[in-house]
Amino acid sequence: MNMSFLQELFNNITQREASLRRRTGSLDHCDHHQLIAACQALLKSDGEASSISLASRALEIYARLDNDEKRSFFEQLAVLFSAEPEQIDQAYLAYKAARTSENLEILFESCEPERQELLRRLNLASGGTHELVTMREDLLALMANHADFKAINADFIHLFGSWFNRGFLVLKRIDWNTPANILEKLIRYEAVHKIQDWDDLRRRLDARDRRCFGFFHPAIGDEPLIFVEVALNKGLPDQIQSILSSDLYDIDDPESADTAAFFGISNCQVGLRGISFGNFLIKQVVQELKQELPNLKYFVTLSPVPNFRSWLESTYLDDIGLLGPEAQETLKHLNDPDWYKNEALSERLGNVIKPLAARYLLKEKTNSGQPLNPVARFHLGNGAELHRINWLGDTSAKGMKQSAGLMVNYLYVLDNIERNHEQYTTNGTIVCSSGVRDLSRRGRKLLKGESEK
Repeated sequence: MNMSFLQELFNNITQREASLRRRTGSLDHCDHHQLIAACQALLKSDGEASSISLASRALEIYARLDNDEKRSFFEQLAVLFSAEPEQIDQAYLAYKAARTSENLEILFESCEPERQELLRRLNLASGGTHELVTMREDLLALMANHADFKAINADFIHLFGSWFNRGFLVLKRIDWNTPANILEKLIRYEAVHKIQDWDDLRRRLDARDRRCFGFFHPAIGDEPLIFVEVALNKGLPDQIQSILSSDLYDIDDPESADTAAFFGISNCQVGLRGISFGNFLIKQVVQELKQELPNLKYFVTLSPVPNFRSWLESTYLDDIGLLGPEAQETLKHLNDPDWYKNEALSERLGNVIKPLAARYLLKEKTNSGQPLNPVARFHLGNGAELHRINWLGDTSAKGMKQSAGLMVNYLYVLDNIERNHEQYTTNGTIVCSSGVRDLSRRGRKLLKGESEK
């Protein structure tokens, strides 16, 4: 209890001081030259107290820069605070001549850009971690046409990978009793299925058939890093509209549920893009739910298939030689915005699109050999099974535009997660159900222009 209280107190003080620094800093006008000078002074500092003060001043200056000045700062950061090639060469020759641990340490130190030490020292300031996450968000927005910014980005990723190690993350249950400032952030950060208003949020946190969990970091305070929304059901869900409905309840008592469905996973901090939290989050939430509700048997997602429709149309409508004429003609009905309301037409389209979707998820790869679909990469890499493709799983305008209404169940079987992950990362093996495998075979026949039957 005492440690929890002290942590909360520390978080509040940290955020208050950082916010105050951003709003009421003593500097009227700042440019990147002042910031570079402040950074150089920080690197020369020896004392802890003076370093904290200099770090705070540098971050205060940065917060007052406009985008052009920030761009100029990053340009200077890429040049003035990089590793010295001559020192690297000398250290390498010394290590080559005598492969001692001392020479190896010197070589490592020579290879590390001075930027990394600068970022470590900036992190000394109260609220510095969050400020640096914001700084990287700015960097990502300015990276276009600046190849030299990639090195700075690599430094951020290297340091954030340590600072946001799983050991520092705190899993918290989020419910209607969670402080309002955190609940407001859920509304703002929800990236999969927009939360319409407070009533919608309250429905998604209803303890009867909903759960929500988020990862937090002590240095970031009440800013969630990532959160996941869970629906408790009887059986595997196949349609998102029923889950998002304000007046439909699959169960009245969470003890009666046999399935936990992850229907929304949202990363909250753009500045932490590329730092993986979701795989840890899902696995820990599964353990939390299993402990709370022992009757749960199935842990699945109800996932979107982003970019599928654009891939489908560019692949099969632009190249008329890939499909038989009947399937080709059927796909053209996708241009009718109300096609899904026509039962007969919807069935025809489903008979063509579902098999092609199975082929897409199982066979279409990036240049590095990963599944082309980003959601598939995430869940399959976490050890899930590609379990079921749901026709008209999302009939919203967004669902129709991005995936022709398709949604996917990825199944997490506790005893198989590590084995599936190992097969995927080692051999690229995608574990799927027999139903998805059969659909993929039908897709192959469609590509040859053969009959589905």
